[in-house]
Amino acid sequence: MIQIYTGNGKGKTTAAIGLGIRAIGHGYKVLMVQFMKGEEVYGEIKALKKIPNFDVYQFGLKTFVKKGDLKKEEIEIAKKGFEFAQEKIKSKEYFLVILDEINVAVDYGLIPLKDVIELIKNCPKEVELVLTGRYCPKELYDYADLVSEINEIKHPFQKGIFNRRGIDY
Repeated sequence: MIQIYTGNGKGKTTAAIGLGIRAIGHGYKVLMVQFMKGEEVYGEIKALKKIPNFDVYQFGLKTFVKKGDLKKEEIEIAKKGFEFAQEKIKSKEYFLVILDEINVAVDYGLIPLKDVIELIKNCPKEVELVLTGRYCPKELYDYADLVSEINEIKHPFQKGIFNRRGIDY
């Protein structure tokens, strides 16, 4: 099955990780491929590295990607990550595959939408596939079995409170 977690609210990656932990609890293997993230400063990544059978690979630079001003290196690393994900999905090695921030990567032009649609169409039925990130193209909804839109109603950023360690990263 195909799941999408999108919207402008906080918690899409966290929800996908929670699903992964549930799968681990039942003895399954989980893979999370992160696009546009290239640092292990995130608390969840530090924790996941300690959990057997929950593999995390990052395909991003340590800098933020600027929409409309893509660097060749950013496109190349996203392509490498996408090809890695395709290979792992095809292998059926993992019960659950999370493509974290892939929706943003598509929106920014790092990964072509048509390639993601083909990936979904060719996803083996034995693999649960989760796509996360804001700006999910509506075209992908037609291919998903579950779409959750997480919307921000209120956030500490609005009060000038930014990135709290252990909470926001």
